[in-house]
Amino acid sequence: MSLPLYLVKFAPTVAVHRIHIDEFLELAKTNPVFDVRSPGEYNHAHMPGALSLPLFTDEERKQVGTAYKQVSREKAIKIGLDYFGPKMRKMVEEVEALATDSRLILVYCWRGGMRSGAVSWLLDMYGFNVYTLIGGYKKFRNHVLDSFKLPYQLNIIGGYTGSGKTELLKTLKEKGELVIDLENIASHKGSAFGAIGLPEQPTQEMFENLLSCEMSDVRCEQAKNEVTGEELTSDISHHTSRIWLEDESQRIGLVNIPGDLWRNMRRSPVFFLDIPFEERLKHIIPEYGVLDPEKLIAAIERISQKLGHLNAKTAILLLKEEKISESFAILLKYYDKFYFRSLHNREQAEALIHTVKCNTVSPENANLLIRETSLLQQKPLA
Repeated sequence: MSLPLYLVKFAPTVAVHRIHIDEFLELAKTNPVFDVRSPGEYNHAHMPGALSLPLFTDEERKQVGTAYKQVSREKAIKIGLDYFGPKMRKMVEEVEALATDSRLILVYCWRGGMRSGAVSWLLDMYGFNVYTLIGGYKKFRNHVLDSFKLPYQLNIIGGYTGSGKTELLKTLKEKGELVIDLENIASHKGSAFGAIGLPEQPTQEMFENLLSCEMSDVRCEQAKNEVTGEELTSDISHHTSRIWLEDESQRIGLVNIPGDLWRNMRRSPVFFLDIPFEERLKHIIPEYGVLDPEKLIAAIERISQKLGHLNAKTAILLLKEEKISESFAILLKYYDKFYFRSLHNREQAEALIHTVKCNTVSPENANLLIRETSLLQQKPLA
């Protein structure tokens, strides 16, 4: 039960609108959203873009919950009232400061019960046009998990480390293609070195929330393109309605790609960028060579068993001697072997993998990818 929300007894709201998830998310695109759960709940995961407006602190929520379980519902309500009363003015002023451009606001709690009911009553009484989510954050989470089961049509960009896959996603997006950047959402580049220099990763739950919302935005863009039929900005007279993603292991640092989406990715066509080793090595040196040497060494030590102790020792020694190219060459060969196995370890790999020959790492390779997808779509069915 959503413990702190027994304030509904003293909050006989009639003007607050209770709406379902689809309408709530649509309104959330243009109006402020307030999460009235505790700070701990919010920090673990929340709706992307939602602002924290906690009815109770973590400790207060715990005390109300304990009273509810061990004493009575009425006792819990009274404790909740003691905490809520002194905060009323501050909460109104906080919302007023944050919702300067809109009198329409959205509020949710864990189950859409008493916490959102109490805060919504207060804000409605003050004069805001308040909407609450039926089922609360729990309903949103069900929506997130269900979204990964949708039959997305995907194109996967494959290629060994240093092929510039992430950069190509940005170029494809500039050309009007539909793109999801998993590594950007995960705040990790997907290798033992992937966290260096990046912000802390989101929790698994928050990663899923962010990813689901990104994919929803892409679906909306896809639908808009289909309705308008307008020409996109690509200098290639072709556009695919498929979504481009980078070929990834299911695990990206500390988070995992949701299973339903991952299985879809493994069934989707892969466009493998075949780029010479030396070109890829030249590409990664400016990106990784400027990172903290101690963090690079620590990352090498973490993969030393798979890399081979002699290779790891040599790579570290070369790094200390500032022989960056020689050190990275050892690491690149390791990741090439690792990725080769992953690339071909999928059902019907021979039919799914399409090699795209590239002379070097370049944004122009995006045009080659678009051409290859166009040719693939023009092939007659077997």
